[in-house]
Amino acid sequence: MFYLASSLTRLYRFMPATERILHIHNMVSPQKAHSTIAFIGGGNMAEAIIGGLVSSGHPSSSISFSDLAQERRDYMKTKYPSIKSSADNLDVVADAEVVILAVKPQVLHNVISGIAPALLAKKPLVISIVAGIAAASINRWIGGGESAIVRCMPNTPALVGEGAAGLYATPAVNEAQMGLAEKIVNAISKQTIWVDSESQIDTVTAISGSGPAYFFLIMEAMENAGVEAGLSKEDAKALTIQTCLGAAKIAQNSDEELATLRRKVTSPKGTTEAAINAMEDGKIRNVMASAVQAAQKRSHELAEIFGEQ
Repeated sequence: MFYLASSLTRLYRFMPATERILHIHNMVSPQKAHSTIAFIGGGNMAEAIIGGLVSSGHPSSSISFSDLAQERRDYMKTKYPSIKSSADNLDVVADAEVVILAVKPQVLHNVISGIAPALLAKKPLVISIVAGIAAASINRWIGGGESAIVRCMPNTPALVGEGAAGLYATPAVNEAQMGLAEKIVNAISKQTIWVDSESQIDTVTAISGSGPAYFFLIMEAMENAGVEAGLSKEDAKALTIQTCLGAAKIAQNSDEELATLRRKVTSPKGTTEAAINAMEDGKIRNVMASAVQAAQKRSHELAEIFGEQ
């Protein structure tokens, strides 16, 4: 089974996007038109996934979620009237074919302990978007052998439908379940990858999970530099954001390497070259490498801390 899951992950990683989407459709469709999906936790990321699923045609009547906060349940019911909601996790898990764990890492152990009997009885696909909790810990807390678990690391741009996500499947996850997991994640992510080893989820966390904050910091620094150079704060912010968006779109629509795109807009002895040289002198590459390594290390540390429960 391990070799099957591993080979499927490699298949999905290297399959062209359009071919993968068709493959997912063929794998998921024969089972059932729409799987019943239960969310444990109704926070912002759960809301984003629910919104993406509903927008992509998944009936809200096949979606349920639990949340202790009455205010949150009322808000979600107002937005999606057909969704089942409850303060009791067992109420939404009982008939679910997919259970999505979307709670804080420090409470996940208690949450799983409360629903473990239902998970063992129904054996749904479990998708965890909880940061820092290894699949082995989730499997141990569920008990009863090997559970089908997919770990997902989304990022905050998913809240506006522009997410990027990394997925890892445990050996018990079959091909149809992998397709279903990717279909769900694709409701909020424009870029979804599968990784071969769970340790690579730490790297995904360091690149795309924490990555939006890196760009916000860079944009903040550009905005401040623009103000110091004489622009108004409003103009500096507007130019910075649009420049970042435009550069990203060029990169997204080009088959060329990022280094090639950079060189194309860096005229010899021009203003851009002067700026790039200043950044290189400031060792920007080392700064970025250190940031990614620090995030990766912290992700691993958190997995050890929370997984000891």
